Amino acid sequence: MTKLISDEQRVQLLANGCRSIETDGFDPRPVVKLFTPDAGATWLLSEIDPEDEDRAFGLCDLGLGCPELGYVSLEELASVRGRLGLPVERDLRFQGDKRLSAYGREARLAGRIVA
Repeated sequence: MTKLISDEQRVQLLANGCRSIETDGFDPRPVVKLFTPDAGATWLLSEIDPEDEDRAFGLCDLGLGCPELGYVSLEELASVRGRLGLPVERDLRFQGDKRLSAYGREARLAGRIVA
């Protein structure tokens, strides 16, 4: 089983979390893409709260047609299972090539994350 977030990604997510606290309007690129292989849910995470390392921020799409920016528990994500019982996976090929806000705009227009 692949870890949801690699150690390197955790370091970057925490750094982004610290910078977000210090800088108004900080708009990082997503660091990691998580998804359910047997359901329509996707998460593009850009930061972890340095005061609560279970709390991640990003673009969340539960497959209901209304993706939104918000916080998610990493512990809860690790326990999510899709229709066939498969766990959430990390997209090993994902490279965030634009700011989170740009992914958010595109997702709202499309009704789903397009990444």
